[in-house]
Amino acid sequence: MGLNDTPSGERLHISFFGRRNAGKSSLVNAVTGQDLAVVSEKKGTTTDPVSKAMELLPIGPVMIIDTPGYDDEGELGRLRVRKTRQILNRTDLAVLVVDGALGLSGPDRELIDIFREKDLPWLIVYNKKDLLAISAGSEKKEPVSECSPESETTSNPLESFPEQGDNTIIYVSALTGEGIHGLKERIAKLGHGQEKTQPLAGNLVAPADLALLVIPIDKSAPKGRLILPQQQVIRDLLDHGAGAVCVKEDQLPAMLEKFVKPPALVITDSQVFARVAEDVPEEIPLTSFSILMARYKGFLAQAVEGVKAIDSLKNGDRILIAEGCTHHRQCEDIGTVKIPAWLKKRTGKDLVISTCSGRDFPEDLSSYALIIHCGGCMLNNREVRYRMKCAADQGVPITNYGTAIAFMKGILERSIKPVMDIC
Repeated sequence: MGLNDTPSGERLHISFFGRRNAGKSSLVNAVTGQDLAVVSEKKGTTTDPVSKAMELLPIGPVMIIDTPGYDDEGELGRLRVRKTRQILNRTDLAVLVVDGALGLSGPDRELIDIFREKDLPWLIVYNKKDLLAISAGSEKKEPVSECSPESETTSNPLESFPEQGDNTIIYVSALTGEGIHGLKERIAKLGHGQEKTQPLAGNLVAPADLALLVIPIDKSAPKGRLILPQQQVIRDLLDHGAGAVCVKEDQLPAMLEKFVKPPALVITDSQVFARVAEDVPEEIPLTSFSILMARYKGFLAQAVEGVKAIDSLKNGDRILIAEGCTHHRQCEDIGTVKIPAWLKKRTGKDLVISTCSGRDFPEDLSSYALIIHCGGCMLNNREVRYRMKCAADQGVPITNYGTAIAFMKGILERSIKPVMDIC
């Protein structure tokens, strides 16, 4: 997998926020070195979030996101502001772009409060430095605040946010390019160290061990390739010095007989969990790609606790089945066909099943008795944590595909045993 193929869920998400006409889009173009966003003197040119995958050293692969103005007006404007707030839920590092000629505004300060509330690392960038009376050796003229009378100037911005220190603020000009290199270095410094350190599967085996991966190739499997969690597990095992042997579920018994020494771990697609559990001897550790992904995303303990709600479901209860990606659904789709069928068989209840995919995760979850989420391979950790917190705050149990399937098949304890001790 090349740099440009790095999944969005594995990239640090760096989002640019601010008022209309502060120069966010121009600054994004300057940072990326491309005409990513449309720029104009007219306010509100950016009407939808715009994303660009790129490399920012020394961080590596990142996702740069340009957002609509946070002070947008009217009915459409409120919808755009809502989209901007949604971007905050998957932002790892926030860049607040301020019009250097005007200074911090009310919407800017509201964004800073949100950054603090969400515990986001953030940076204030005063754009349009070319319009300020700043030159080498001259005294810096502080921007005028729109929150104060014209005759008054703001207090020193560094005094307003002392806990962030001097490194919070930087002056640039997207027009001339002045300060852009320093901005990229500052972003890289803030973002460095936020990369994931939790292995996906590599710390479950020893170097030179073999893991056996059970991968169904059916109508729902993408043609000519493996799905992302399968690719990631194989790469993680290789990175940790272990080997991976792949097999379809119908060839599993024959493959096991060929092992001189039993595999150190069997990892299966959750859809064939029950069949694989019957074929794999109890002494061989067994888990699934989905359970590994829940552990990787920091979701497993909550998923194991939430899955208990399945046996308490009543007639008429609403269940939300959520996926982090969008894809063409097949006739035997796991989220819309298989899991609902297994739920009905397990509970014997008449349940109301709702689904959502991609970024369309509901803010109001209060009407649901249970949420069953996918592994979240296409979501970054911050968005997964946000969804978990939404459920917890509203008192709604949440679990994931692999955990729910293992529970309904009666093999949950076995499937989490290899991973729960080192979550």
